[in-house]
Amino acid sequence: MNPIQKIFAILETVVSNQENGLTFAATVAGTGLPKASVHRILKGITDLGYLNFNSETKRYRGALKLAALGAEVVSNFDLRKLVHPQLMRLQRETSHTSNMAIKNGAAGIYVDKIESQDYGLKLISEIGKSFPLYCTALGKVLLAYSPASEADPILKKKLKHYTENTITDPQELKKELKQIKKQGYAIDREEVTRGIMCVAAPIFGIGGKLVCSISVAFPSYINSDRGIELEIDAVMRHAAAISGSFMQRYCQTEK
Repeated sequence: MNPIQKIFAILETVVSNQENGLTFAATVAGTGLPKASVHRILKGITDLGYLNFNSETKRYRGALKLAALGAEVVSNFDLRKLVHPQLMRLQRETSHTSNMAIKNGAAGIYVDKIESQDYGLKLISEIGKSFPLYCTALGKVLLAYSPASEADPILKKKLKHYTENTITDPQELKKELKQIKKQGYAIDREEVTRGIMCVAAPIFGIGGKLVCSISVAFPSYINSDRGIELEIDAVMRHAAAISGSFMQRYCQTEK
């Protein structure tokens, strides 16, 4: 195995165990490479910012820098191809900016966006850009459907206040995440940007596994004027349609 093959063998092994992370010993066992090579490569990849090392758990995970590269690929690959048409329909129906995001570690990453020309508002969402999970609708959906082993460490950290509506109390957040799973959607009530609200819903793949989340973003005065039931209904319908597309594609490949 040449040096490049060794690097990718280690990256693939670590990232395939992203949920729980991988120890040095487990990486050695998973790749079958010499300890010295694994140690040197892990250190080099971590120093470059493509892997994270948790000194408490002694485990490696893929880092946001690696995810940003992946997001650029995903935004032009199968996931985007499958979701993008429905995201366009969502934007046309609501006239709001529509977004799609995936989760990586303690942050979310925007992988697609269809911007509204209305309202004269410029949103901070950009394809490939990361965002906090705990105070965005997209992020709260991704967090709500994540295992407790991933969500709890995020909630235990000191959480930044972006606006007066940002929820930073862990217990209050846990209560909201539980409600999100129950109702099937999340709302950002001006929690990261004053004057902007969002509604998001989950996209599920094979076996009910969370794939990504989609959302619409709009001025908060809409909620004051007429409520946001239309936005909630639209996002949930389109999310369900996308999830159905994943299952349909799976059934076609199985034939």
